[in-house]
Amino acid sequence: MRDAAEERILIQKAAEGDKDSFETLILSCKDKAYGIAFRYLKNEEDAMDALQESFIKIYKGLSSFNFESKFDTWVYRIVTNVCNDLYRKNKKNSKLVSISGSYSSDEDSAELDITDRREGPEALSVRKDESRYIIKCLDMLADEHREVIILRDIKGFSYEEISEILDCSLGTVKSRISRARLRLKDIYLEGKNKKEF
Repeated sequence: MRDAAEERILIQKAAEGDKDSFETLILSCKDKAYGIAFRYLKNEEDAMDALQESFIKIYKGLSSFNFESKFDTWVYRIVTNVCNDLYRKNKKNSKLVSISGSYSSDEDSAELDITDRREGPEALSVRKDESRYIIKCLDMLADEHREVIILRDIKGFSYEEISEILDCSLGTVKSRISRARLRLKDIYLEGKNKKEF
């Protein structure tokens, strides 16, 4: 893991056009950035497009990076913003992907938990249907609520990291996550009551 001084040198070199330095910086946060993009956009092609667009913005914006936040936090903020833009553009054509998961309404343990313990075909089918339904519910959230659920409950960022990524106060993050979870629970239960699942 790089120390702050080494990272600063890499950023300065990359801002001056050193592509090797830029590549070194990006490699350290590329996987997590892709994970965010994939969770937002739900397919590999769109996630890769978002990543490419994000990396272009990052490269062009390096000279204005002010070192007030960590480099990877700044990267995740840009990826999140690009994904939000693409999500809005593609919302009408969004695709559902099947993942194995379940949702718990418990305050801090709500997450999509990907586990497959060799279930039978019927149980696996129910789990896939449940996952599709949860993703459908997530799509019904307001943008600001969907993004905090993805960042906190799916990608596992801390409240502090989300505060930096979204450039808002810790209190705002906590209340937004709380409201988002309640809204997601309401949407989930409303659909269940209407037999949408």
